[in-house]
Amino acid sequence: MSSSAPVIESASDVIADRETLRLCTAGSVDDGKSTFVGRLLHDTKSVLADTLASVEQSSADRGFDGLDLSLLVDGLRAEREQGITIDVAYRYFATDERAFILADTPGHVQYTRNTVTGMSTSQVVVLLVDARHGVVEQTIRHLTIASLLGVKTVVLGVNKIDLVDYSEDVFRGIEEKFTAKAKELGVAEPHAVPISALKGDNVVEQSQNMGWYAGPTVLQILEGVEVGHGRADEHDFRLPIQYVIREHATDYRGYAGRIEAGSVSVGDEITLPYGRTTTVTHIDTADGLAAAQTAAAGESVTLRLADDIDLIRGDLITGPQRPEPVRSFAATVVGLTEQDVRAGQTVKIRYGTSLIRGRIASVDRVLDIDDAAGDKESPGSLGLNDIAHVTVEVASELLVEDYAARGAVGNFLVIDKSSGTTLAAGFVGTRLR
Repeated sequence: MSSSAPVIESASDVIADRETLRLCTAGSVDDGKSTFVGRLLHDTKSVLADTLASVEQSSADRGFDGLDLSLLVDGLRAEREQGITIDVAYRYFATDERAFILADTPGHVQYTRNTVTGMSTSQVVVLLVDARHGVVEQTIRHLTIASLLGVKTVVLGVNKIDLVDYSEDVFRGIEEKFTAKAKELGVAEPHAVPISALKGDNVVEQSQNMGWYAGPTVLQILEGVEVGHGRADEHDFRLPIQYVIREHATDYRGYAGRIEAGSVSVGDEITLPYGRTTTVTHIDTADGLAAAQTAAAGESVTLRLADDIDLIRGDLITGPQRPEPVRSFAATVVGLTEQDVRAGQTVKIRYGTSLIRGRIASVDRVLDIDDAAGDKESPGSLGLNDIAHVTVEVASELLVEDYAARGAVGNFLVIDKSSGTTLAAGFVGTRLR
């Protein structure tokens, strides 16, 4: 075991008592994503002792000169290659500044839907490109998704810079193209960093091989990002009811759900369907063992109210800023299956805890990711991995609002009404270009 790596007992030890930033890695296949994640874990001394020992042995067995850092995350990659599972892997690491939860997403274009999953809860996206190939179609696709999901900070790691002799000209050309595209898509804080995940240049430690680059390392950017941007607890209170709990013997009536945005306290006035208002009298915890005076986004609670009001699953309890009910809305969707979503198609819409009948009234535009052919206007349908602007109609009034707060509100699923297959993920009110 390397003497430089401390023993970490569990993920909870890594993130306890520290401000936590959620980030996501993305990029094309073979851009060095596994090695990059391994480098972050290793150089921040966030590797379990037995894991590091195993990687050292495996690297030696393979004749690798030093540590093959990709082996730190190769377990999931092997599963992908064998077809066992295609999923997002979550890694945990920390520095003196803060803790990090990293979503490691697949690189292949066919798993773009998993990239959407990883980015949907992330505040920063680290996008990897190979310095020899530069910005490619998959780079633009992932950058577009990041913009669509409201990610404020995107870091482009121009990886394998050592394979182009640490060329400033190569880096500047890639940086220029990336920055222009990020600006076009509305990404507020784009950063480009020349890195070598294999050698360790500018990932955690400043490179000694690029005197021409005076900017921050990737880790320095991650440590400096404002964690509070877009947090669900900064928004008005939202609790979609998942279950109504009745106990006739004790006259107990509670409304259980997960707080998706904002916070609530005992004594707060809340707003219910049809403009009714009442007051929160009790906040019961999910285990039923204790009561709380306040609860915030991410917590599952049961609310008891001052008035006996008939509410059902799918109803929305809010603060004073209640969204207006609508029967149609504009959105952007990402195709998640090989089954096309067609204009005029009848579907089910899952919004929060509501599941109602709906219709794709129109597919207005399918975005062209590589800028070769141009956007398809009124194409009539969208397929797997397509990103499209659509108009959705619903059979009954729905309280929707623009996508915000890292998915706390405004996101929905389009579901096949016959098979139950999830056809697309949608974002209310979002428009690109």
